[in-house]
Amino acid sequence: MTEYGPRPVDRRLPTEEARDLMTLVRELAEREIRPTAAEEEDAGRFPRETFRLLSESGLLSLPYDEEFGGGGQPYEVYLQVVEELAAARLTVGLGVSVHTLACHALAGYGTKEQRAEHLPAMLGGGLLGAYCLSEPSSGSDAASLTTRAERDGDTWTLSGTKAWTTHGGVADFYTVLARTGGSGAHGITAFLVPGDAEGLSAAAPERKMGMKGSPTAQLHFDGVRVPDARRLGDEGQGFAIALSALDSGRLGIAACAVGVAQAALDEALSYTAERRQFGRPLVDFQGLRFMLADMATQIEAGRALYLTAARLRDAGLPFSKEAAMAKLFCTDTAMRVTTDAVQLLGGYGYTLDFPVERYMREAKVLQIVEGTNQIQRMVIARHLAGPEGR
Repeated sequence: MTEYGPRPVDRRLPTEEARDLMTLVRELAEREIRPTAAEEEDAGRFPRETFRLLSESGLLSLPYDEEFGGGGQPYEVYLQVVEELAAARLTVGLGVSVHTLACHALAGYGTKEQRAEHLPAMLGGGLLGAYCLSEPSSGSDAASLTTRAERDGDTWTLSGTKAWTTHGGVADFYTVLARTGGSGAHGITAFLVPGDAEGLSAAAPERKMGMKGSPTAQLHFDGVRVPDARRLGDEGQGFAIALSALDSGRLGIAACAVGVAQAALDEALSYTAERRQFGRPLVDFQGLRFMLADMATQIEAGRALYLTAARLRDAGLPFSKEAAMAKLFCTDTAMRVTTDAVQLLGGYGYTLDFPVERYMREAKVLQIVEGTNQIQRMVIARHLAGPEGR
């Protein structure tokens, strides 16, 4: 690192406990995650042991209540932890965000008995979760899902297929949205399904452009029986639960995007400071300096935007519009910054010898998951101008 090279992000954290937590996260990321990230992503290896370590360290439970084994941290702090982990390896940062999303329905809508029975193991017992909303024919139009849950006394039978499930086939539990009533948003209910339930199977993972270490797979529910005690919230409340979870999940994706962008900027700074052309470092050329300045500015703006939304959430105020704005801006920023980082490294940026090509491939998916950026624009516009077709 040169005098003017990359530095740790200067974070304004609310408590001394949060500052100690961030130190722990950085040390863990540098020791356990970053050194093998490129090799494991290239090999498509899922870092299950890393997630066990995160669970043991209390990093899979941060935004949930301490009463049930949570970390009791505000979203403002939790998201900055996700950013640091994503900067080390997106598979890990996004995996933490997905696990948090999978716990949301139980933590927010489960009964006290349900939370007492399941949350401690989900938050700190080494378990890993996944979230099942999308289907092969219902992605952005999630309210048209067709996976059904039929009730027979105190038991529900789930049948159908879910798609694009992060941790599909490796998760210990799934939060599943299934149709229990008529068509549309009001006929959907949420369930907590064990990963080893009879009749539940996973297809081969999708072959993806990036994030090859994070399995994304279809899940098949072939008469999976779930007791009513694992129904989360009221019948027909599932779509409202899903939308609530997605607002928070979008902030997780925004934080991941800023982490990937920051990693790309750091790599570009290091390379341009050390690489010499025409007798001087690349970083001395004004055109490249301006690119670095724009990259840094966009990253700081994205970080400020997701933190603003997080602070609204922490204060119990509406934050849906701000979450959509943060997801939109931060993921578009990650795509621009990683593309510029490849350009700054020239031919080397296009090779597997440097991580910026991986960052560029990974950034693309962040514009798609948790609602495409076209959907985010629709959400923002509805807050500004009301629903379409009035």
